[in-house]
Amino acid sequence: LDIAGFEIFKENSFEQLCINFTNEKLQQLFNRRMFILEQEEYAREQIEWDMINFGLDLQPTIDLIEKANPPGILALLDDQCAFPKASDRTYVDKLIEKVGAHPKFKQ
Repeated sequence: LDIAGFEIFKENSFEQLCINFTNEKLQQLFNRRMFILEQEEYAREQIEWDMINFGLDLQPTIDLIEKANPPGILALLDDQCAFPKASDRTYVDKLIEKVGAHPKFKQ
């Protein structure tokens, strides 16, 4: 695992993408519930505290995967599943067309 929770392989399967995505979403939820909200409470109570940025440095990647508008990887997959003649190739073509310019998307 890298520091953010995504396993880095030369090639990832769809299953690995789903695992990495879920792990990152859970990590974000944990960070928010345990750290970010706690720091906000410290600020409200005027407790002297150096704010730590737990960041959302993987948020652009998460958005690429889950956004509905503009469509991300999962929305485009869902869309392709509705077409009887869709194939791996039509899905890849649609990905390149819709998200190919995204900075986190590599062909």
